[in-house]
Amino acid sequence: MPGDNIVVSMLGDADGNGAGGFAVLDAKTFEVKGRWEAGGETPPLNYDFWYMPRKNALVSSEFGEPNAYEKGFDLDDVAAGRYGSRLHVWNLAERTLAQTIDLGDNGLVPLEVRWLHDPDAEQGFVGAALSSTMWRLRRDNGGFGAEQAIAVESVELDGWPFPVPGLITDLLVSMDDRFLYFSNWLHGDLRQYDISDPANPKLTGRLWLGGLLGHPNDAGRELNGGPQMLQLSLDGHRLYVTNSLYSTWDNQFYPELRSWLLRVNCGPDGGMEIDDDFFVDFHDRPDGPARAHEVRLQGGDCTTEIFQ
Repeated sequence: MPGDNIVVSMLGDADGNGAGGFAVLDAKTFEVKGRWEAGGETPPLNYDFWYMPRKNALVSSEFGEPNAYEKGFDLDDVAAGRYGSRLHVWNLAERTLAQTIDLGDNGLVPLEVRWLHDPDAEQGFVGAALSSTMWRLRRDNGGFGAEQAIAVESVELDGWPFPVPGLITDLLVSMDDRFLYFSNWLHGDLRQYDISDPANPKLTGRLWLGGLLGHPNDAGRELNGGPQMLQLSLDGHRLYVTNSLYSTWDNQFYPELRSWLLRVNCGPDGGMEIDDDFFVDFHDRPDGPARAHEVRLQGGDCTTEIFQ
């Protein structure tokens, strides 16, 4: 962030309970300066955030209590309120909480926050993982509001006590603000939407890359797990996909997980194709097996570029 600061979201306290807020590190020495928020109310849960300097706003999301998700997923923890369903809007200059938006039962576990890249934009997207819904966050009556833009239907599956959600675990917006991408980790599909009109996303591409539903995959090879973290090159042509979410969740839902990184080629007017010449297997490694999660491109990418 400006001022030679690195701001890091905090997921919980030393005992693994929910504890929101942010830590500030010196960007040159990496020494801890203290907390970012300047007093007042602090949400009990935290996860991702995106800030909009020209709008004097920072939006944060909620995952859950570390003590709940670290051991694996248990539906009872959702009913007990140990997972989140709210978005928080902060006054960027004053570093105080200005507004909270409750997404309700259709917005359980909102994870990734992605604002449009236009520095004057007043809208963005948030994916609610457990409810498998995509929300459009936008300026509304002096504050912010959220409306559901996309819903992924849950699917009945033998052996499951409840319909399997898509589990939207990651999303991103292309640098030109034309395309929205997101992954359904449990269903196994990767989706591309045209968001030229952000209020009316249109599906323009879909690939099957593993998953629990048994759908034939489009990779031309056997894939364990499902598409998880995403990263898109600045020119919007190369989309990188990994399959590891969190070790205990990996082991719970995909016990035979072999981690991989693959590349998808994206057309300028929509559509996606697997790059058959790019595939990295993280399982058979001298010090492995390893599990691939975040992807960051050396020259910049679509989730690291926030404009002033």
